[in-house]
Amino acid sequence: LALWGILMTSSICLRQTDLKALIAYSSVSHMGLVTAAIIAQTPWGLTGAMTLMIAHGLTSSALFALANTNYERTHTRTLLLVRGLQLIFPLMSTWWLLTNLTNMAMPPTINLLGELFIISTLFNWSPPTIVITGVGTLITATYSLYMFLMTQRGSISTQFRLLPPTHTREHLTLVLHLLPLGLLIMKPALISGLFT
Repeated sequence: LALWGILMTSSICLRQTDLKALIAYSSVSHMGLVTAAIIAQTPWGLTGAMTLMIAHGLTSSALFALANTNYERTHTRTLLLVRGLQLIFPLMSTWWLLTNLTNMAMPPTINLLGELFIISTLFNWSPPTIVITGVGTLITATYSLYMFLMTQRGSISTQFRLLPPTHTREHLTLVLHLLPLGLLIMKPALISGLFT
């Protein structure tokens, strides 16, 4: 049921037009992986669940912070209306890219480590689960790229040409989210408990 939930919520993400709803359903999808790993009750599964929960907590929070910075300037969360923000906020676009790559569990993020532990646990429990987790991972990559392209690329609407600039506190917030994710991959034993 947890694996089926991953597929369903990931598929819902592909149809979202609201940015915050897309990020929220993305969290539910990732927690389906965590639930499946906890139910498996193996050391690797529990290690992967703990790692992914911490990693996704930072990633999802960073995505919500980014969505809020968009909303404070454009006053809309509709993806079709907030295109092309890369032209106005290039540094914020870099944060969007890094956070979306982390959400996709690209190497060398700690998210990848958690997902690999969980996927290998589920594969050992039942080999056919590799198909479901593989499709779920593919859909996750698809909606993460979709989110980035819809918010950052394309032609910007004329009503958004004069937007207030980003603030240092917003960039600091994102540094405080992404820096721990980058540092944790250097010593994952701090959160996984596997190597202690």
